[in-house]
Amino acid sequence: MLFSHISDTHLGLIQYGSNEREQDVYDVFNQAIDISIKDHVDFVIFAGDIFHMPNPNGTAIIQMANALKRLKENNIDSFFILGEHDISRIRTTPIPYIYHNLGFSKYIGNGKPIEYKGIMLAGLDKIRKTEMTQYEEIFSNLDKSIEKFSGHKILVLHQGITEFNKFAGELQSTDLPKNFTYYAMGHLHDKDMKQFNHLKGPIVYPGSIELTTSEGIKDVKKGFFEVDISGKEAIPKWIELDTRPQFSFNTEYTELEKTIDEIIEKINNLTKKPMIEVKIEGEDIETDHIQAQIARLNSLSLRCFWKITTKQISDSSVFLDRPSVIEDEMFRLSVNALNSEKDANFAIKELLPTLSTDGMNQALEIILENYEKFKKEEKQ
Repeated sequence: MLFSHISDTHLGLIQYGSNEREQDVYDVFNQAIDISIKDHVDFVIFAGDIFHMPNPNGTAIIQMANALKRLKENNIDSFFILGEHDISRIRTTPIPYIYHNLGFSKYIGNGKPIEYKGIMLAGLDKIRKTEMTQYEEIFSNLDKSIEKFSGHKILVLHQGITEFNKFAGELQSTDLPKNFTYYAMGHLHDKDMKQFNHLKGPIVYPGSIELTTSEGIKDVKKGFFEVDISGKEAIPKWIELDTRPQFSFNTEYTELEKTIDEIIEKINNLTKKPMIEVKIEGEDIETDHIQAQIARLNSLSLRCFWKITTKQISDSSVFLDRPSVIEDEMFRLSVNALNSEKDANFAIKELLPTLSTDGMNQALEIILENYEKFKKEEKQ
């Protein structure tokens, strides 16, 4: 038996305000579906963050529906859980439930195991850090309920595991139920896989299918896993997707012209125009000269960003003049103004997107819900 493990598709992401980047996400998503059909997988798991926002645009909703329809037409079932990007902070029905209600896909994010073709499947939607303690009992009960099941047991989660990323970790591997033979993870955007002695199967992150804004511009491979569970062990195989090339270059200001020549040579024959970032360090910098050199890349790249960096005593880098991603710069400034990364995250990543789409009532509900949560935390 073979299944596909796909995560963090972020359908509807319009990176840098670019329609081409939105289409890139749909293209690689459909590649993953096409490959799964071609390879005759038995089922597909979507491990959360199906959409980039809880209120996705119509194109994103249709892209997912068409993909699930194609899977169904090829007798391939699918299962999904919700990530934080799929779940609205206000009390409303998540969009992916539509696919469950219509029978296109099956929602398994409620923690209740289901048996399917001789395997056991269980999943949980994104668990926030503040809610983690109440899930200890759920994990324990899950372990007991599937312990004596003889077939493969797959747990689907959208969480950061500390051993993979100590900054984004919400759980340790020792917190997980012990008896599953495969842990189908989402949330972390880098591909990774680890086997621990205290768990029966591997913890596997396919990563995001395309680079998202939070990941920046870098040369990295993206894809998903096809997992063979014909034998006693789950054996994941990495499937690389054909994504748009992205490159980040560092150069001294005095070497800028030479660096641009080298970049042109590198990208000149690519079939897809790449995303380019150039980080420039130096003194007595003239921005007119930089813009003239960067202009040489415009016809060869989809987008080309540049930053001026300056070395500090702490050997950290400070970006000047022109931020490559306005959302990142707004977040940085909000952290400085509010002196709180948590508050800045709420303002820029939750409240602002709603206000920018004229969702005044929804924004008010988000604020009220956040305030109620704050009051409860204060009493504890």
